[in-house]
Amino acid sequence: MVGMNDAVRAYAAAATHRGAREQEADVFRLVNAALRRARAGDDKMARIRALADNDLLWLTFMDMMRSSSCVLPKSLRVSLINVGQTVQREIRRESADLDFLIAVNENIASGLAGEAVSAQP
Repeated sequence: MVGMNDAVRAYAAAATHRGAREQEADVFRLVNAALRRARAGDDKMARIRALADNDLLWLTFMDMMRSSSCVLPKSLRVSLINVGQTVQREIRRESADLDFLIAVNENIASGLAGEAVSAQP
């Protein structure tokens, strides 16, 4: 398993070659990979970790949308916060729908990367 210091160095190295939006999209993809592994296996701790990572990602994302330094239009920021609140409610359900969480994250990652966004949940 990659250590945190290795991950930080890799992220810093990648930052010199890619834009911030692509890096942000990769964070959603990384969390999604853990959600997919949790969905495919029976490891309860892996599921808990994946949901906790997704929770932290969305808490951070919503904080960024609330920041006065965010340059996105207010209506878009409000919409993204609403999506985040929906994700937060789903994460806190007794049996969170991993397919739903993965779909939301994929759409956000695609949007950040400038790719076509899926209409399917």
